[in-house]
Amino acid sequence: MNLNNQVVVVTGGANGIGRALCEKFALAGAKVAVADMDGVSAKQVADNINGIAVTTNVGVEADIQRLVEETEEQLGPIDIFVSNAGVSFGDGPDWMAASASDEHWTTSWNVNVMAHVWAARAVVPTMIKRGGGYLVNVASGASLLCQIGDAAYTATKTAALGFAESLAITHGDDNIKVSVVCPLYVATAMTEGGRGVTGQDQLMTAEEAADAVLSGMESETFMILPHTELATYAERKGADYDRWLKGMRRMRQSMLEQYPDYAYKI
Repeated sequence: MNLNNQVVVVTGGANGIGRALCEKFALAGAKVAVADMDGVSAKQVADNINGIAVTTNVGVEADIQRLVEETEEQLGPIDIFVSNAGVSFGDGPDWMAASASDEHWTTSWNVNVMAHVWAARAVVPTMIKRGGGYLVNVASGASLLCQIGDAAYTATKTAALGFAESLAITHGDDNIKVSVVCPLYVATAMTEGGRGVTGQDQLMTAEEAADAVLSGMESETFMILPHTELATYAERKGADYDRWLKGMRRMRQSMLEQYPDYAYKI
């Protein structure tokens, strides 16, 4: 895939996987819009790659519409939109699956799911008129498994996968390419102090994850798995759900015993 002069938007682009993606897209010759709530950091990334920065709260549809408008005004029609921004809060102090606040559930839904919907709503019609485009939605290994200790994250990231599937089915014949990225444990601010999706995931750098994304885009792979072992985990889950649930309960108890300080985080 030739990225030279392609206009790319990356949400959550100021840090972590988003920052690494911005840098790698720019290195390949793309014109990059760095979108993030942290406008100062977004500008720093944009200045380093000769891109533009747009302060954006992806949990608000009007902000995404403004992001699209500003990008197209300054860089041109959007060829690739990467919905990378995400949030995670945890289940709450009593560790119950339904104990997270309504505010956290709503924010998780808006950022982890509706931001993808709003982005597609804003760019797909124009992409179709221009002959095609590419949507890259960053979900999580939790979309296929489960994030122990964060039901809102698991539920919304699973929904993000479902929406990406709908995009691919509905708009594939419109030449809209779709990829969904499902990493396990990547060294970012979100995962700092955590134990990953399964509690034993291999820590990957943001740069390694970004390389996997670009490689998957090159082959136009729908499901991009930076941690290839996730495919095996998902197969085992699907083969015997009851066995998988029992194993996840054992893993949760093991975490609580091995990491006493982890209890307040799940």
